[in-house]
Amino acid sequence: MTFLQTSQSLLTRFALAFIACWLLTVSPAAAQDTAADATAAPDLPAKILDQAITGKELELRLVPLTVEELKAAAATWQGYVKLQSEKVADTQIAILQSEGSVAQETRQKLAKLIQNRQQLLRNYSAVVASWEKKGGNADEIATAKSYSNTILIEQTRTSDLNTLLIQASNWFTARNGGLAFAMDLAIVVAALVILVIFARIVRKTARRGIAQVPHVSQLLETFVLGVIYWLTLAIGLLIVLSALGIDITPLFALFGGAAFVLAFALQDTLGNLASGLMIMINRPFDVGDYVSAGGVSGTVRSVSIVSTTVTTPDNQVIVIPNKSVWGNVITNVNTSNTRRVDLVFGIGYGDSIEHAQRVLEDIVANHNLILKEPLPLIRVHALADSSVNFICRPWVNTSNYWAVYWDLHRLVKERFDQEGISIPFPQRDVHMHGLPVPDKTE
Repeated sequence: MTFLQTSQSLLTRFALAFIACWLLTVSPAAAQDTAADATAAPDLPAKILDQAITGKELELRLVPLTVEELKAAAATWQGYVKLQSEKVADTQIAILQSEGSVAQETRQKLAKLIQNRQQLLRNYSAVVASWEKKGGNADEIATAKSYSNTILIEQTRTSDLNTLLIQASNWFTARNGGLAFAMDLAIVVAALVILVIFARIVRKTARRGIAQVPHVSQLLETFVLGVIYWLTLAIGLLIVLSALGIDITPLFALFGGAAFVLAFALQDTLGNLASGLMIMINRPFDVGDYVSAGGVSGTVRSVSIVSTTVTTPDNQVIVIPNKSVWGNVITNVNTSNTRRVDLVFGIGYGDSIEHAQRVLEDIVANHNLILKEPLPLIRVHALADSSVNFICRPWVNTSNYWAVYWDLHRLVKERFDQEGISIPFPQRDVHMHGLPVPDKTE
């Protein structure tokens, strides 16, 4: 072996010995950090693995990453959480072994460590969520979520009361804790107030627009304006929540699942809803009309999407399911401006038909609420069991129907009495036929 070869061999051995000594003297935490860095994919941007990165910046930087890169990033952030959890566990053990002011100082240190770990957990969860959205392995993602959830549960379970109080106090005063929550809550409340004002303005504007559309019922107008109002509030609130960084995607999934369940549980209600829409679109009646529907007669007070409320002439308020209204015959008294009053008056068989005819025609002609056109109809209608019946059919404005109906009954009775025309009550003639008396002598 030459001198040059011997020198190279000695230098190589010396270098290897130096590296071994350096590895033995390096701190355990540094060795673990080095191991954690080694697990990270070398092509990941350094900013994504920066423990000081904010949650919003991290979410933006995660957008371009692939599934494989997100998996590697999740492993790195899990390593950060693990190292911090080890420090938390060591500090908790130190608290158990200390007393007095030393324990209180250690609790303050523990609260700081837990606060730092909370930030690491939030970033770790953001990486896992992005990994899941881009189609990562479901089992691996479930394991990653279980790790963070278990840490949070065990942290609360193993902390004593004093430590929890210190954590709560620190959270309330932290810029990204209670203060941020209070700020977000204030923004939401202010946004709700502004949204309510804005929704009312939109509803008012929509009412003006609908007023320009001919032949729109009040029922349909009320329904459309209500839908516009609540949609404005809902969409505005979703925009506010999204602007605050809250993921609203689960809300849509929740609404979809709830709608599927409610569709089966509320079949009758959905039937009423569909009937309510048909009533509003086809307009068989409007608010203020006197109708007979669903076995009830009265004035329509209101119509909601599921029920119709009517007030009877004796002031009873009756709520009818829309399915019962739309599924039955609907009689609307107020559809036409005029109505015919149908009356029947009977006279005795011994009275003069011509006399009674003239009296009825005079009463109708002199009543100021009866219309001249169409002409009233007064005719002999039937030869009944006890009377000769006249039909009396004058035309009136719809609003005067009951006034004329009641007036004519009173006037006819008074005039018939004055003219000596009888109004017979039901009567029956009984004819007795004698039977032959049997001969007792036989």
